[in-house]
Amino acid sequence: MFNLILKNTKSLRSYATEASTRRSPKVRTISKILIANRGEIACRVIRTARKLGVRTVAIYSDPDEHSLHTQYADEAYHVGEAASAKSYLRADRIINIAKQADCQAIHPGYGFLSESVEFAELCQREGVIFMGPPSSAIRDMGIKSTSKAIMSAAGVPIINGYHGDDQSNDRLQAEAEKIGFPLMIKAVRGGGGKGMRVADKADDFMTALNSARTESQKSFGDSSVLLERYVRSPRHVEVQVFADQYGEAVYLWERDCSVQRRHQKIIEEAPAVK
Repeated sequence: MFNLILKNTKSLRSYATEASTRRSPKVRTISKILIANRGEIACRVIRTARKLGVRTVAIYSDPDEHSLHTQYADEAYHVGEAASAKSYLRADRIINIAKQADCQAIHPGYGFLSESVEFAELCQREGVIFMGPPSSAIRDMGIKSTSKAIMSAAGVPIINGYHGDDQSNDRLQAEAEKIGFPLMIKAVRGGGGKGMRVADKADDFMTALNSARTESQKSFGDSSVLLERYVRSPRHVEVQVFADQYGEAVYLWERDCSVQRRHQKIIEEAPAVK
């Protein structure tokens, strides 16, 4: 099983990667994977796979034919034209290539199809292992209002705000006044800083709301938003957690992602400075 465990070594912040030796009769052994990505992330996956004795298949668009990841992998297949929508986002073509190359699994890397519920479900239907979270987790974590409800139910402190289903102007205006200003309006779906606006005072709210909704609809196909009390100059600290299907988990300490532009991270610093 291509089951990765990140193991703490001599240094608390130095980790080695190894394959689990445990087996289950219901778990398929992975000897060959397709990397549904390009560039450095694909090369990183290939390097790790090589250490584990797993063969790799790369895909490439027209301009990426001679890119390093295509030369580094054991095999490489053309997936489409230059535009991502016609190549790296073509789930149907990627699945077909994986089957053609006799891959047991697909590693999505990051971006592209890595957070696509539809792609994770397609892999399951087609009998190909999706190397990532189950589609239900992608769905719940991809909808901010749902993930906030899950965190709240688990006792995790969350910022005061509104993330209900009633998206009428009157309800959102009323909730905004309850929360207070300055206030952050945030798209329920997606990421990358899209669909986020700050209303410094009540008079700014409707303009900011309409702007956030418009961008959210264009970017994610959904104009739903949530409201949060805006925190000025906060620290954005993340902890990355990995878990396997056996119930084992490990976290990779913390990193500071506070340096941002337009609500999108520019630099991640690890460890986070106190």
